[in-house]
Amino acid sequence: MSEQAKKSVKITETILRDAHQSLIATRMTTEQMLPIIEKMDKVGYHAVECWGGATFDASLRFLKEDPWDRLRKLRTGFKNTKLQMLFRGQNILGYRHYADDVVEYFVQKSIANGIDIIRIFDCLNDIRNLETAVRATVKEKGHAQIALSYTLGDAYTIDYWTNIAKRVEDMGADSLCIKDMAGLLIPYEAEKLVKALKEMVKIPVELHTHYTSGVASMTYLKAVEAGCDIIDTAISPFALGTSQPATEVMVETFKGTEYDTGLNQNLLAEIADYFRPIRDEALESGLLNPKVMGVDIKTLLYQVPGGMLSNMVSQLKEQNAEDKYYEVLQEIPRVRKDLGEPPLVTPSSQIVGTQAVFNVLMGERYKMATKETKAVLRGEYGQTVKPFDTEVMEKVIPGEEVITCRPADKIPPELEKIEAEMAEWKEQDEDVLSYALFPQVATEYFKYRQAQKTKVDPFAADLESGSYPV
Repeated sequence: MSEQAKKSVKITETILRDAHQSLIATRMTTEQMLPIIEKMDKVGYHAVECWGGATFDASLRFLKEDPWDRLRKLRTGFKNTKLQMLFRGQNILGYRHYADDVVEYFVQKSIANGIDIIRIFDCLNDIRNLETAVRATVKEKGHAQIALSYTLGDAYTIDYWTNIAKRVEDMGADSLCIKDMAGLLIPYEAEKLVKALKEMVKIPVELHTHYTSGVASMTYLKAVEAGCDIIDTAISPFALGTSQPATEVMVETFKGTEYDTGLNQNLLAEIADYFRPIRDEALESGLLNPKVMGVDIKTLLYQVPGGMLSNMVSQLKEQNAEDKYYEVLQEIPRVRKDLGEPPLVTPSSQIVGTQAVFNVLMGERYKMATKETKAVLRGEYGQTVKPFDTEVMEKVIPGEEVITCRPADKIPPELEKIEAEMAEWKEQDEDVLSYALFPQVATEYFKYRQAQKTKVDPFAADLESGSYPV
């Protein structure tokens, strides 16, 4: 194999998952995806990220679609391309920790229905919360990629990242991803980080970032020059803003160099032409807010993800306290420090942001603590990189027991109980998992599905009665 072939950078396309999740609240339908799959399958992507993240919830809740059915249809269409999903460790795709038997069954069914690569992460980078999902993925002969949630802070040194990367490799991960969900990784830091990781581990290193702060394309350039194997990009109509850098731009950047992707720009242009009207329609309907397409430099100034800022603004608006915006911005890093300096990604970003709002509005820090803040301090989400502030613990959970083991060790098997609870709705094995993650939303969908089946087709009825002019 030539040196050039070895250095060729690979591309994971995010249009069918993170790109539309970031820009249009995950509202792209399966029907919109299917006509372009044959063309996308010819590109030669390393993988297409098309499932997991918020797609599961959004399919059931807003689109009245079965996410498992979507996955099967995508698998049928993508004959030559690996399919990838995003998986929140012990949280799976939900917002609480699930028992190991649910995690194992979800991994098994994801791979059985067509997923090749499972990207597994934990909001605290507590790798104990990844063990079950990694083990299950390896058992099912899937590719287990562990993603480390990138963040800044005293504790997050190059040594921190390389040590955790080594532990990830030892755990049995097939590849490693740096997941820069807030767009905080700047170009020369990326170069340093990737070089250090490539010296520490033998498994491939992938980089995932968002364009929010405006530096992402340059970050990819320096990362690839430092040895990064794979980068995540989005086809141009759904690129930039809070999404990823554009696929075509990165392909052109590396063209003719030792990192050449070998992807065909004419084919990519045809794919972009297909998605452009979908983007325009989302813009006209208000689903795509032009604000998310700009550069938000506050992300770098305050190290706060864009989505977290907008959430905070709406919370302050509700309380008629928009004048407290900068006070809350200053309070966020303090709360984050009190809670062990976690990365700010779902759900830790929401927990820290909401507590900061309460602290400012109440005029006294931790006068009122949310149940999620209490859960973090009790260790219910896992271990943070730094210890919790003891005074805050004394005020918020005085005398309460703190969990030091892996949180899921405290959760007894729950699959049988869940299956019994939803038995009346079960039409396929996978329905049990939909219900396990989102009981109310899934039940609403099951009712809708049943109603659709009992609807009488008027055309068929007319034919039967003989009243329709054949």
